[in-house]
Amino acid sequence: MSRIRLVVVDDHSLFRRGLISLLEEMTEFLVVGEASSGQEALPVIENSRPDIILLDINMPNMDGIQTLSAIRKTRPEQKVLMLTISQNDDDLIGAIVAGANGYLLKNTEPEILRNTISQVSTGNSVLSPEITEKVLQAVRRSQSDRNRGLLSEREVEVLKCLARGQTTAQIANGLFISENTVKTHIRHILEKMEVNNRAEAVARAAQMDLI
Repeated sequence: MSRIRLVVVDDHSLFRRGLISLLEEMTEFLVVGEASSGQEALPVIENSRPDIILLDINMPNMDGIQTLSAIRKTRPEQKVLMLTISQNDDDLIGAIVAGANGYLLKNTEPEILRNTISQVSTGNSVLSPEITEKVLQAVRRSQSDRNRGLLSEREVEVLKCLARGQTTAQIANGLFISENTVKTHIRHILEKMEVNNRAEAVARAAQMDLI
């Protein structure tokens, strides 16, 4: 069976050399290149044509996400596994959006690293167990932010009134607007939320965490 060709990119030479030594003890892997920066990595990757790149995020001048984006422009099918200490939400989501095939923390046990590289080589995407929930939370927050941007502040106020069971007249009195304006807001709410009536709008709003 052919060995999995790897390139290691990390600006900390001690960690990089230690990781390469570890990988060289695993007979299914072959380290074909290394780099200490994003700029240095690009020609190394082009020349060595690895199966998988192990890429750090926090590097000076050209960080891992910028490097990944540059790799994707010339090698869109290249498999890239982020190997980093960062649990920052922006780094997590940034790497996933940029096209990372996996995201592992540097304190990962050697056997988990080994299994993850093997999984990535077969086309699977893998997240470190410690950060899976953080990614899900970040995605939920992002979705919630998009949901809140769907309706105007006034429309959300009207929705909250509908959720309390208020009539058009009661909403108009409470918000100091005309009943016709309330009806217009409700019509816009139904259209934007793609529902047929007030009850459906309230139920959908609750699902979307708008009220």
